[in-house]
Amino acid sequence: MIRKANVRDIEDIMKIIKRTVEEMHTYNNTQWDENYPRKEDFINDIQKESLFVLERERHLAGFVCINKVEPAEYGDLNWTLNEEAAIVHRMAVNSNYRRIGIGTELLKLAERLALKSNVRYLKTDTYSVNTKMNSLFKKCDYKFIGEINFLGKEKPFNCYEKILDPDKYVI
Repeated sequence: MIRKANVRDIEDIMKIIKRTVEEMHTYNNTQWDENYPRKEDFINDIQKESLFVLERERHLAGFVCINKVEPAEYGDLNWTLNEEAAIVHRMAVNSNYRRIGIGTELLKLAERLALKSNVRYLKTDTYSVNTKMNSLFKKCDYKFIGEINFLGKEKPFNCYEKILDPDKYVI
């Protein structure tokens, strides 16, 4: 089941973040750390009704923030379209629910929500060394657009886009 997140989900979200950060650091991925994302980021997402959770067996299996807040750094890239986009942020899958399609399901949610609000364009980014997210975006037909420097990180972030065909979706 996918639903909007609420404050009761924060504890589980932060547990997933803690495990994800630990795992990322095992392969030198410092995209997330003790400074980002923070509990306050998720509380803000919940207040703005832009954070969604996916549950399996009454456990939080993953989450994603979907909004229209585009990082200023995106302005330097040559995006295909010059129109409003839905932006995918802060996505993670509980390590107990990996490799069963949770990430794909969360990205499909972003597509449905975008089209429901008459937006046919998605943008996102991930750290260049985040092999799992880079692979997921490619698997889900996101097109690589370019790199940006972001959050004071040592390596660049890869930026992706996806143009949606409304005729392929049942909303």
